[in-house]
Amino acid sequence: MKIMNLVSGSSGNSTLVGTDRVNVLCDVGVSLKKIEECLNTADHTGADIDAILITHEHIDHVKGLGVFLRRHPVPVYTSYGTMKAVLPMSSLGRMDQELFRPFRPGDVLQLEDLEISTFQVSHDAAQPVCYSFSDGRKKACIVTDLGCVTEDLIDGLQDSDYLMIEANHDVRMLEAGPYPYPVKQRILGNQGHLSNEAGGAFLRQLLNDHIKEIRLGHISKENNYPDLALMTVKQELRGNPWAPNPEDLPLFAAGRDLADPIVEL
Repeated sequence: MKIMNLVSGSSGNSTLVGTDRVNVLCDVGVSLKKIEECLNTADHTGADIDAILITHEHIDHVKGLGVFLRRHPVPVYTSYGTMKAVLPMSSLGRMDQELFRPFRPGDVLQLEDLEISTFQVSHDAAQPVCYSFSDGRKKACIVTDLGCVTEDLIDGLQDSDYLMIEANHDVRMLEAGPYPYPVKQRILGNQGHLSNEAGGAFLRQLLNDHIKEIRLGHISKENNYPDLALMTVKQELRGNPWAPNPEDLPLFAAGRDLADPIVEL
């Protein structure tokens, strides 16, 4: 199995996950041109994509969906609530509803040799989810856009070989920043985003002895810095049983504008 962060941040999100038999995109939050540029760095194009998974309907996760589907009409897997929210979005243009394959959070999807588990998350969207992927040997999880963490989610993401975990904001930067007070409260709330500290505490519960790579995702451009996110998360991980020195972990910030190297699991 392979996984590659194309872009991750408040201005757009998309990740490639694939096997020898199938390639999927998790979210299409940037233009088709940008998606193609990122895919090209791994010798792929949009024509290689067999399906799209959408986590929720916010524009930084669906911005390029309409154009992508008109160029490459592939199946789109979303929760029922997300599908109902996405289809009327005028900014996405016309989309063929027949391409959508809605599911209920908690369902397990099978695309060729790729098993995809779906988990409901707490976020201010219609019916948001996150995903884990397995080819029967390895497991990769993408978990961003959530305001709090549940025991069910922690249980479902155990034994991962690759993790993308949200470290969206530094609380002090957010509180002192230019956002209107209601927006700050939304981000800080249980249906908002995980802070650096919360992301680190979450990650601490998911570490194991075989993780190949960890990416901190959805890092805010306005309320965080990649180096600050890494430093804070490492502080939260200090003394953990799997890597008492967090510097020994394969921990990186996800690229906001440039694709990260493809990871072969």
